[in-house]
Amino acid sequence: MENEYPGRGRAEAHVSPLQPSQRMALGSLSIGTKVAQRLDFGTPRQSSPHSRALQRTDVVAGDRFIPDRTSPGNWEARFNLTPSRHESDKDVNNDNSRLYCQILRNELLSSSTAASPLAPSTTRSTAQAPVYTFSGSVTPRRKSPRRRHHIEAAYSHSRSPLSKASQDLLLSPRKSHRHIPEAPYKVLDAPDLQDDFYLNLLDWSKTNLLSVALGPSIYLWNGRTGHVSKLLELARHRAEHIVTAVSFNEDGDSLAVGTATGAIELWDVNTTKLLRRLTKHATRVPSVAWNKNCLASGSRDSSLLIHDLRQPDRATARVYEGHSQEVCGLKWSPDCNYLASGGNDNACNIWTLHSDKPTFTYRSHTAAVKALAWSPYQHGVIATGGGTADQCIRFWNALTGAELSCVKTGSQVCNILFSTTSNELVSSHGYSQNYIRVWAFPHMRELARLSGHTTRVLYMALSPDAESIVTGAGDETLRFWKVFEPRKTIKAAPSVVNSWSPIR
Repeated sequence: MENEYPGRGRAEAHVSPLQPSQRMALGSLSIGTKVAQRLDFGTPRQSSPHSRALQRTDVVAGDRFIPDRTSPGNWEARFNLTPSRHESDKDVNNDNSRLYCQILRNELLSSSTAASPLAPSTTRSTAQAPVYTFSGSVTPRRKSPRRRHHIEAAYSHSRSPLSKASQDLLLSPRKSHRHIPEAPYKVLDAPDLQDDFYLNLLDWSKTNLLSVALGPSIYLWNGRTGHVSKLLELARHRAEHIVTAVSFNEDGDSLAVGTATGAIELWDVNTTKLLRRLTKHATRVPSVAWNKNCLASGSRDSSLLIHDLRQPDRATARVYEGHSQEVCGLKWSPDCNYLASGGNDNACNIWTLHSDKPTFTYRSHTAAVKALAWSPYQHGVIATGGGTADQCIRFWNALTGAELSCVKTGSQVCNILFSTTSNELVSSHGYSQNYIRVWAFPHMRELARLSGHTTRVLYMALSPDAESIVTGAGDETLRFWKVFEPRKTIKAAPSVVNSWSPIR
């Protein structure tokens, strides 16, 4: 007799199949011949040892797991198991991937997510997401007749296969991504530009005049006309007669010049005349900073002086002691109440005009601190950058002395500038990448990485319109970059009390 189950052993060949009338039925399922014989409790049949062994080992599983497709738990588990890519993407496709995931969640899981695609994603990572959710059957909430009527009326003419939440996502406004040019829009030659990390040889005034120190000389470049003129030239008979620092005052009509001999000269850029000469330092002055009628200066002799320039005949200076090595960075806060100083002793001090002792001293950096920048939006927040051995940008609260955050950049931090038009900042770097990097503040997400200089980007200044920056490096070039958004102008609404408005 032919075996009913081909491929089985000979132990099953002697079993004769039952007639159709002898098959048993459990509900609507018909049980086959072999299972029916095992459920036959009639006359016992004799079996061989081979068949007894087969009965002990060949166990037929009669139940099968059928997933409940009506419950959203299984789909939710599968969706959470899918790795999220938009958490690591940093390009334009980031928002598109997030929008696509939210639409899939709406259509497949019926979660009705109608948030903006630019909002932070509520999907947690796979390690934190509840992959398996054990819950009872979900009974859909029945809409009231009035609510059902409003929904049907609103979407009665819509031919889109998507739900209302997904359509709202697609129609929601999306922020356009700003393009930052990767190449400079202007390049100028700067022969004899010093390749010294501790100097500050570049500044841009409110009157759109750019001052750059080239050896013993200072040149002025007019941003409106492109005209270049020489402001001064120190004596060439001594090698140490070079310019070490330049800084414009707030009005842009006076320029403070630090020299390698320790003298500080104040020049009128309109008349190109020397106004005053200060000789309080014994060694070179690599940093100067204006505060209305006061001028702060730092020297290689580790001294920090604040000169009072209100007396035209002579200027008084107050000594501030807090550094043990060269003071290479100085920046006043936007409200002019705090002064930050960075030195080669890896320290950053916060000063006030009321005390000659630092209010706070930060020593978390492991290299010289030259890059200093105050936030124009958050009062008391300052950013500091470390040298080659540190390579970090740290943020501090100068009011409480607490460290807020730290970002590892991977290269020497030479300069930091905050944007006055948006929550962004730019940093220039030296060893070993020589990059210019644009960051979104305060999350410090990198927006652009600009390259062009072949050596360390040691000097940087912000344009008067706060859209462009100029950078200088040891490759003796000045490069102009457009990195920030233009300032938004707000038009005043017409007033009814305006005397020049037409009278109706």
